[in-house]
Amino acid sequence: MAVPLFDASTPLAPLRGELRAAIDRVVDSGRFILGPEVAAFEEELAAWCGAGHAVGVANGTEALTIALRALGAGPGDEVVVPSFSFYASAEAVPPTGARPVFCDVDPETFVVTPETVRAAVTPRTKAIVAVHLFGNVAPVRAIEAATGLPVVEDAAQAAGSTGPDGRPGGLGALGTFSFYPSKNLGAFGDGGAITTSDAALAERVRTLRFHGSRDKVSYQEVGYNSRLDELQAAILRVQLPHLEAWAGARRAAAAAYDALLPEWAGRPVPTAGASPAWHLYVIRVRAPDALGAALAGRGIEARGYYRAPIHAQPAMAAWAPADGLPGTARAAAEHLAIPISAAITREQVAEVAGAIADARLG
Repeated sequence: MAVPLFDASTPLAPLRGELRAAIDRVVDSGRFILGPEVAAFEEELAAWCGAGHAVGVANGTEALTIALRALGAGPGDEVVVPSFSFYASAEAVPPTGARPVFCDVDPETFVVTPETVRAAVTPRTKAIVAVHLFGNVAPVRAIEAATGLPVVEDAAQAAGSTGPDGRPGGLGALGTFSFYPSKNLGAFGDGGAITTSDAALAERVRTLRFHGSRDKVSYQEVGYNSRLDELQAAILRVQLPHLEAWAGARRAAAAAYDALLPEWAGRPVPTAGASPAWHLYVIRVRAPDALGAALAGRGIEARGYYRAPIHAQPAMAAWAPADGLPGTARAAAEHLAIPISAAITREQVAEVAGAIADARLG
């Protein structure tokens, strides 16, 4: 049985009529930029996250840069960010003028902790980027309490997850989302958003996303042309009411894997009090690439992510830490993402778990 790593299309099949109607509504309106669909989606997303405000932007990377700019990050400042993450988590820092300072992660949960963050904080630290990697929920409130610094949540992979203090996007000073099509809540192209409960930060984000202007006449600062368009907002509005059900399906698939996988395959470990809507279900094994090859031979897609962490990438060499990041090194070397989606069946989960057991690589 062939099993894909992702299946973004099957959950959308019952929604095609609504999606077409939403697209037609935008076309008929003649409003394509910052119109009523974006405004409505911003209200709905903010309510979903438990935040006071949401601001649609062009993509998740610019969401991070704009969020950091809104906090005042600039030349001479530092931003603490995990190295075990997608490149954009750190790539978003240098455009602000600040420098990234890489911190370690817990290799079992794959996210930052108060201890790993505190070890990277200096008097120049302006903010911390906490990545809810693979859908797990980083302990944002504990990190803020331990450091006294604002946290920007990179929630690109965590739509639908919940933590002990609420949903990602409503936990830190600001939250950022990507709506790349493969995400738990995906657009039909690029898109992103920034959430916050601070009205002043929300106003600065709105100004920065539109060329640094509040009124399209005067320009207070150098900003960005970074706007979520009406078509994508309309598409996301159709999907958002289904996110909780999709998240539940991901959790059910993860629970099935937890029960069926052989003992030698390390399961992903939720952080304390978290109920992740796993964007990726990532196991820990001694020979992940050999296991991936064995699964490929059975038609099952699996993938290693971030084998070379961000600080090891050529463009980040100037900011690579002098000391190693042992948790990051272990996480990068030992993980393998296996199939999960809101549409994966129990039969597919059993097929994947059985193929892993048959590989006998523990």
